[in-house]
Amino acid sequence: MIARGSTATVAILAAVLTLSACATTPVDAPVPTGTVPSPVVPVVPPPRPETPVAVTGQSLTSLPGWDHEDHLAAFNAWRTGCGVAREAAAAALCARARSMAPVSPSDARTFLEAGFVAIPARTEDGGPGLMTAYFAPEYVARREADAEFDAPVLAVPADLVRRDGQALQRRADGSTGPYPTRAVIEAAMPAAPLAWMRAEDLFFLQIQGSGYLTFADGGRARLAYAADNGAPFVGIARPMARDGLLPPNGTSGDAIRGWLAAHRGSEARAVMALNPRYIFFRIDADDGGDPAGAAGIPLPARRAIAVDPAHWRYGDLVWLSADGGNLRGARGSYQGAVMALDTGSAIRGPVRADLYMGRGEPAGAEAGAVRHPLLMWRLVPRVSGDDVGPGGR
Repeated sequence: MIARGSTATVAILAAVLTLSACATTPVDAPVPTGTVPSPVVPVVPPPRPETPVAVTGQSLTSLPGWDHEDHLAAFNAWRTGCGVAREAAAAALCARARSMAPVSPSDARTFLEAGFVAIPARTEDGGPGLMTAYFAPEYVARREADAEFDAPVLAVPADLVRRDGQALQRRADGSTGPYPTRAVIEAAMPAAPLAWMRAEDLFFLQIQGSGYLTFADGGRARLAYAADNGAPFVGIARPMARDGLLPPNGTSGDAIRGWLAAHRGSEARAVMALNPRYIFFRIDADDGGDPAGAAGIPLPARRAIAVDPAHWRYGDLVWLSADGGNLRGARGSYQGAVMALDTGSAIRGPVRADLYMGRGEPAGAEAGAVRHPLLMWRLVPRVSGDDVGPGGR
C-alpha cells in the first residue's frame, strides 16, 4: 500500500508542476505590487466507481436436480462458510444473506436463483470428471510408542519451507532442495511426535487428510492437515497386485489395510513407501464437530468438497451432478450445492471433487463406495463489481 500511495502522490505532484509551468500571467494584466499570485491548482476528479457488470451464465433452475434440492440446507451451508470468499460481489451477497432472518425454504431458493448464475466447468476432452468422497476417521492412538503403535504423527518440521508453491528442505548451510520422500522421513527418528498410531491407520489418515484420535487415558484430539512434503501421490493398490501381495480383483481399502496390519514393521513400511507423499498434521482439542478444511473453517457434512486450487477458489459455490449409474457398490447418485473448502493430494483437474461425508464409520462406509463420473458448475454472483453493496441489486 505504501508503494501504491507513493506512486499516486508523485503523479499528482507531476500534474501540479506541469500545469503551473504552463500558466503565464497575461501581459495586459500586471500583477499589483505587493501581492502574491495564487498558485494554479489542477482539479483532480475523484476516481470513478467500477460499474457492475452482469455475468453471463445459465439459470440455476436449469441445473440437473435443482427442483429436488434442499434449498434451505444449501443456503445455510453456504451462508455459514461464505465469509472465506474474497471477491467483492461474493462478499456482498454473503453480507446480505447473513442479514436475513428468518429464512424459509422458499426464501432460500429465491435468494439463490436471484443471486447466482451457473457456469459449467469442463475437462480438456469435454468428458465427465470424477467425484470421490472422504470422511473424518476416528482412530485409537497412544502418547508413547509400543510394538503395535509404532508410527509417529508428525507436525510440520522446522526445515520445511515453501517457495513458489514447492515444498523444500532448508539445509544447514542455508541452501534448499527437494524435501525427502516418505521412506526417508519415516527412517529418521522423529522428535516429539504429536501421537503414535498403528502404521496402517496413519497411512489411511494421511490419505484422508484429517481425523480424530482417542487415547488410552480417554483423551481425544483432532488432527488436521498442516503441510506435505511436495511429492506426488501414488496409489499402492496396483503395485501390490503387480507384486502378488493382493489379488488383482481384491485391492479394496479394507484389503490393503488388512495386509498392512498383518505385516507391520519393515514390510509394511516398504509397501507404504511406494507412495512417496507424506502428510504432516497439527493437533487440536476435539470439539465434537467436524474438522476444518484448507479454507480454515469446519467442513459441513455432505456440503463441502475438496478441489484443485489451481482451478477453484476456496469459498466457491459449486453444483455437483454425479451419476452412480451401474457402478458396483454405489449407493446412488449425488446432486446438490456444495462449497469448495478443502483440497487434497489426489484432487487434480477442473472437474474433480472429493465430497466430505462426515466423521466416523457410517460416513466412511459410504465414502468408500463413491467413484462417480462428475459434472460441475461454478455458481457465481449475477453481478460483478466492487461497488455492489450489501443490499445487492
